[in-house]
Amino acid sequence: MIINKTLFGSFQNQNIDLYTLKNSNGMSVKITNYGATVTEISVPNSKGEVENVACGFDTLNGYFSKEYVDNSPYFGGTIGRYCSQIKDAKFSLNGKEYQLSANCGDNNLHGGTVGFDKRIWNVKTIEGNQPSIRMTLISKDLEEGYPGNVQVSVQFTLTANNELKIDYNATPDQDTPIALTNHTYFNLNAFSSTIEDHIVRVNTSKRQVIDDTGAGTGEIVNIEGEADDLRIGKKIGDVHTQINDGFEHFYVFDNANSEIQEVASVKSKQSGRSLTVSSTEPCMLLYTGKYTSDDIKRENGEQYGKFRGFCCETHRYQNGPNIEDSPNTITKAGEEFKSTTIFKFSW
Repeated sequence: MIINKTLFGSFQNQNIDLYTLKNSNGMSVKITNYGATVTEISVPNSKGEVENVACGFDTLNGYFSKEYVDNSPYFGGTIGRYCSQIKDAKFSLNGKEYQLSANCGDNNLHGGTVGFDKRIWNVKTIEGNQPSIRMTLISKDLEEGYPGNVQVSVQFTLTANNELKIDYNATPDQDTPIALTNHTYFNLNAFSSTIEDHIVRVNTSKRQVIDDTGAGTGEIVNIEGEADDLRIGKKIGDVHTQINDGFEHFYVFDNANSEIQEVASVKSKQSGRSLTVSSTEPCMLLYTGKYTSDDIKRENGEQYGKFRGFCCETHRYQNGPNIEDSPNTITKAGEEFKSTTIFKFSW
């Protein structure tokens, strides 16, 4: 087990740390307790060259740069209390209406103005054969408008099988919406090009419809045979051309028992790398960075921007609190929210 801890910066008069998890195969993952944020994932290519494949920064200051803050792409952050957009920044629960922070037009996005990705998390190193850290925080009653105090934890484990395993747990003292995800952007070519040559497969023919504000409507459509039907695997750039846009698609899976299952895979012939995504979650947002600013770069000049990174955000129904019978949107008082997503790399 190899875990290194270094100083990453300072925020709110507190030192912010960076934790580096390494396995014996040449793979490493860097995570900071500011936002429980993945800052870097280094993976060999088919030639054995180790390169970074995740958008992020080498210092905390990068996450406060004007270019980054103005665009707010949420690189690598742990998103909560409820990820994606909630229509009109409000919902009703147990006969009471809750008004949330409207930080995306009239909607609430990724937990609000100060979501979990902008909080300082406590950290504990987990003993065992595989490098693992657990980050925790307390989300207070009516924080960003959400009811109930919630104890939250997210555990990051780097396995010997080149998996970044992320386990989420949360327990509220009141009924409340909870949906947690990780917002890492990947580029299997290590940012030497866009991700449009990547081959993507998503294991479903169902997609949730979003309205013109970006919030889910609750309608599930069958996309069998359509351009965004990715069950056979398609080149991202080819589909971009067909839909005249980038991906921001909410795919819905059949997983009534919340079992871990493979939901997507992405491959690059150029680098020889592939990424397989498995999750217990009922849906996944495939996002190809169509709104990411080209002005954002890592300190070493690594270029980010439109179509230079893709996200596989596994989570509950977006706008779930306003969609009747959306699965597991509300976690009851005293019950445990549990979720696991695994990003497995090969080369």
